[in-house]
Amino acid sequence: MWLRLFILLLGQGFGAAAGWRIAGAWGAAAGVGLAGWLGLAWDSGSGLRAIGWLRLGDLQTAPRLHGPWGEVVDRARRLLRQARRNELASDARLQEILAALQASPNGVTLLDAQGRIEWCNQQAQEHFGFDAVRDALQAIGNLVRLPEFTAYLASADYSAGVLLPGRASTPQRPVRIDVRLHPYGDGRRLLLSRDVTQLEQAEAMRRDFVANVSHEIRTPLTVLVGFVETLQTLPLDEQERARYLGMMARQGERMRRLVEDLLTLSRLEGSPLPGLQDWQDVAELLRHAQADAQALSGTLAQGRAGHELQFPDTAQLQQVRQIAGNAAELHSALANLVGNAVRYTPAGGSIRVCWQPLAEGGARLSVSDSGPGIAPEHLPRITERFYRVDRSRSRDTGGTGLGLAIVKHVAQRHGATLHIDSQLGQGTTFSLDFPPERVR
Repeated sequence: MWLRLFILLLGQGFGAAAGWRIAGAWGAAAGVGLAGWLGLAWDSGSGLRAIGWLRLGDLQTAPRLHGPWGEVVDRARRLLRQARRNELASDARLQEILAALQASPNGVTLLDAQGRIEWCNQQAQEHFGFDAVRDALQAIGNLVRLPEFTAYLASADYSAGVLLPGRASTPQRPVRIDVRLHPYGDGRRLLLSRDVTQLEQAEAMRRDFVANVSHEIRTPLTVLVGFVETLQTLPLDEQERARYLGMMARQGERMRRLVEDLLTLSRLEGSPLPGLQDWQDVAELLRHAQADAQALSGTLAQGRAGHELQFPDTAQLQQVRQIAGNAAELHSALANLVGNAVRYTPAGGSIRVCWQPLAEGGARLSVSDSGPGIAPEHLPRITERFYRVDRSRSRDTGGTGLGLAIVKHVAQRHGATLHIDSQLGQGTTFSLDFPPERVR
């Protein structure tokens, strides 16, 4: 400031001296005035450059000025640089937040005060079929036209959510989306969507499971209670008493098998996966299964011709002798496959068990029967718990409806693949393909 004043006074002094020499006193006055106007013009030019730069706000084109206007430019440049740093930091923070929302397993949609889409993540696009670019600032009510959502949006009561069918929902594979609105800010709303299809299916399976278990236990229990009352109230001879006690024993055995199968499923679902260190002898497993099959066949035959049972001999087991896994689980799976074949194959029919190596490594265990076969529409659900093709026949033969569910769980735990090949009137073949690392 003082330097600029000194330069101005120095210029006026030179102007006065030059004017005095040229025109005397009037020349000196004119020189002082001219020097003042030149100083004012130069200062005004600097001011105009500073104001022009401030209008643009470009840090790269800041003018190099001196004096007060240079100080103004320097201070403005520092403020702009700090504001730019703050802006970049805010943008980076915003991008981090949006990236976190984008990574959320739930759908996130931001709505403005008018219910228009400001932003949505990938999950929300999949749930509702949104397009983040195309549908920006589109009213949510125009894009999701389901009556239940329209009523929920208009109710202004967002304490609970609403269940909607997902965009990919079909009658064969329904998809259920739980949608909830959360108000925030100045009239804005956060729309959260969550795929609850698996939860809904799990809850439905739980309800069906409880209902099936209750039904399966109640039926033999009712028979037992009825027989007990009969034995307690009616005078029966020894033959009738023995017949009733035999029926009671069968119903009790049926409940025992049901409880054992339920416990087996519970252990399979809650225990660690079988390792590759415990090797089981295949011949021993097949020997136990053969003894169980012969006993069951004799019980069901009731004096008639039994089943023709074919099991691999020692020579057929030379290539693959051992399998890695849990002995109890493997025996349970094999016993259920063979037991089902015996139960559903009429007396005199044939049942064949094979154990053979696979070309790509591994081995295949197959159980084939000459029974009535299974219709194609039943095959996708045949391994579900308590699913029966013929309920009356299953109960007559003592089945619990859990055998194939146990087989499926054992196969999954041992890395095996379950295959079912069946034709009506021509029998059924169940096969378990074990991976190479499980056999030797």
